[in-house]
Amino acid sequence: MSILPSPPDVPGDTAAISDLITAFARQRGAFARDRNPSVPQRQRRIQALMQMMTKYRQRISAALSDDFGSHPAPLSDLIEVLGVLGRARYALEQLEAWVSPSPRETDLGMLGTCEAYVQCQPKGVVGNIVPWNFPFDLSIGPLVEMLAAGNRVILKPSEYTPASAALLREMIADTFDPTLVHVAVGGRELARAFTGVAWDHLLYTGSAAVGRQVMEAAARNLTPVTLELGGKCPAVMGPGSVTPRNVESVIGTKTIKNGQMCITVDYCLVPRGDVGTFVELATSFMRQAAPDYSRSDSCAGIISTRHLDRLQALLAEAREHGSRIVTLETDGVVDRSTRRMPLSLVIDPPVGARLMQEEIFGPILPIIPYDEISQAIEFINARDRPLGLYVFSDDPATIDAVLGDTLSGGAAVNTCALQGAIPSLGFGGVGASGMGRHHGIEGFREFSNQRGVVRRGTGDMIDIFYVPYKKAVAVAQSVLGSD
Repeated sequence: MSILPSPPDVPGDTAAISDLITAFARQRGAFARDRNPSVPQRQRRIQALMQMMTKYRQRISAALSDDFGSHPAPLSDLIEVLGVLGRARYALEQLEAWVSPSPRETDLGMLGTCEAYVQCQPKGVVGNIVPWNFPFDLSIGPLVEMLAAGNRVILKPSEYTPASAALLREMIADTFDPTLVHVAVGGRELARAFTGVAWDHLLYTGSAAVGRQVMEAAARNLTPVTLELGGKCPAVMGPGSVTPRNVESVIGTKTIKNGQMCITVDYCLVPRGDVGTFVELATSFMRQAAPDYSRSDSCAGIISTRHLDRLQALLAEAREHGSRIVTLETDGVVDRSTRRMPLSLVIDPPVGARLMQEEIFGPILPIIPYDEISQAIEFINARDRPLGLYVFSDDPATIDAVLGDTLSGGAAVNTCALQGAIPSLGFGGVGASGMGRHHGIEGFREFSNQRGVVRRGTGDMIDIFYVPYKKAVAVAQSVLGSD
């Protein structure tokens, strides 16, 4: 996720903290009275969530525009509404299978007719610290699996999206009893208090720096955590892959939320001889698709003026180091009133430049030339493990080499970011990009206690473990032989 300053103080944090403590205690009490809601109960809760998203669709779009200064309404529908609805529909279809006990094999000779299975139980009260870039998709989306697993949930939206946070609180209060789902709105002090609550599970999506603090605070209560931390996601253009279709995929993905997406392409590795072609195709694509991108409704605003200034500073530093900067828009402008800025390529920046050290989280794409595919793989492996990795090639050997010799939270071949949009596919990071998974059955299991259960049957030899050990000696000798 992006590098942003500490959350702002928000007046009323003392009251917000008191509200959080009260809401948590009430949810704990409600869970104690109903520890294992039935499948129909869980289905009704997910159906209510779906109705809520449809009802508030237009206001979600308006809130996002308020927070970002400019936000494409179709993007709001596609990701923040339809994406959540798709996730909910899939959970409804699969819920009975997910809840059913999962059988495990046993040793017939030793255990006879014994049965063993994994039973998924609700964990209890779950917290979700939501980032600013997708205020509804990353709050309501994981809520689907949290409710599917039978939990009660408190959401903490970001202070950087106050309109979305206020609307989220209203939506949830209008749809759910607060002992089931609640929204805690506040600033820095509330965020600190939130991580210190003795949750039964805590999901945090954001920067690695804050993720470490969240994990440290959660450890005091032995709270299990799911961390989605982003990272510098690379795209590898294999030899012969710099084609209009593939370049469109890279650049088109970069325009989603104007680069403010944790699984966007953070830098692109391109065969040295194809860098010029990549630049030409990227320029051509933007000229045809969005010639006035930074001045249009298709361009999302940068979340804050401070973040906008940071992005401009990254470009200025790269320019000072002699890097070639290509703005993919004729007469592209930075509009500080809406915080919109054009998309730029930075050709072969120094590896020590800030834009190669920090997650960019904006419309800047470094292009790194390479000579051999092994060099591209080495470049990726010399850095933290990314949340997403993308490889473009029609050569199976190249694809296998990149996927087999690197490690990332997710990956995609001949496309970008699609792994984060498939409801059935677990989503998460590895190493510095996070831990744990949500989406689909992986999310259901993440927010469940996966209890192993054994039911003793007949015809077993369990008594060999009891004194006296004459039977155990005989069994051991028959299997291992005598000394």
